[in-house]
Amino acid sequence: MRCFSTSAPALKTIKIGLIPGDGIGREVIPAGQKVLESLPAKYDLRFEFVNLDAGYELFKKTGTALPDKTVDVLKNECDGALFGAVSSPTTKVAGYSSPIVALRKKLGLYANVRPVKSVKGIGRPVDMVIVRENTEDLYVKEEKTFEKEDGTKVAEAIKRITETASKRIAKMAYDIAVQRQGIRDASSSSEQLHKSPSVTVTHKSNVLSQSDGLFRESCREVYDANKDKYKDVEYKEQIVDSMVYKMFRDPEVFDVVVAPNLYGDILSDGAAALVGSLGVVPSANVGDSFAIGEPCHGSAPDIEGKGISNPIATIRSTALMLEFMGYPEAAAKIYEAVDANLAEDKIKTPDLGGQSSTNEVVEDIIKRF
Repeated sequence: MRCFSTSAPALKTIKIGLIPGDGIGREVIPAGQKVLESLPAKYDLRFEFVNLDAGYELFKKTGTALPDKTVDVLKNECDGALFGAVSSPTTKVAGYSSPIVALRKKLGLYANVRPVKSVKGIGRPVDMVIVRENTEDLYVKEEKTFEKEDGTKVAEAIKRITETASKRIAKMAYDIAVQRQGIRDASSSSEQLHKSPSVTVTHKSNVLSQSDGLFRESCREVYDANKDKYKDVEYKEQIVDSMVYKMFRDPEVFDVVVAPNLYGDILSDGAAALVGSLGVVPSANVGDSFAIGEPCHGSAPDIEGKGISNPIATIRSTALMLEFMGYPEAAAKIYEAVDANLAEDKIKTPDLGGQSSTNEVVEDIIKRF
């Protein structure tokens, strides 16, 4: 993945903020911490951890979902962070808004990067990265409800797309495509799903000609203006509804997919079905100088406290965070250990058809380092 710098920083103590959030977030974030603490000494990485608060449960207790202290510590003391999960009330709760959405805005984390990759011999062949714009679209949450003269209610929401945000996310998608191809070219494996890089711009400009039209045009402009840099990247487009159909029918054709906020959210959650479970899909919220690893699953109150939550999405998100921080070798070791666990198909949590506990999966992955 695209890193903040071209080379890893000199050895130092790396400070990671831990934000468990709600529900099973409090069970899987310790898995990410344990994996970092267990990395082999050859990587010369030392970690310190700081526990931070955020979430709906915190809001119900204190009236604040994202304390100022959490943001200040992340900005001024931490090199990266892990965020577990957040509960989302299905009806409006006065004063409450999602802390992870707020964190993305306050820390300038304009991209949500979600790799979806199958393990050899398990399910359909998939190796794609969904790059989701993280700051605008309908998620600006500018909504209102009013009554018409006849007393019926109407709800309206603003969908905001800007040229600046669209070009910024497009550049990240193209850069990731180039970097992924570089990794493939350097690999000794002949079993690569993609022989050349591509980026699929996903939109609905046939209907939303102004908003999605601007997103589409901005993505194309970045590509055309940097043809030398992206000369090996194939530019593609897909209308979002046909994208969903094609993603499930022919997932192997997609390399990097870039989309506005709402479509990217839906596509990345749907893509998890291609590899077995949301419990194995990682993500990272990324800006120009900071990354927060975040598993794609929710707070899962139905299994909270049972010790059976799948830690793999968090462990992979931990590796993804390391990639963006400039430690790809350590990240690769984590990915390799997770893939070995999945391929062996013995120690797995119930969402994958197994009977193992969270801790048993963590220990099995660590022993493969």
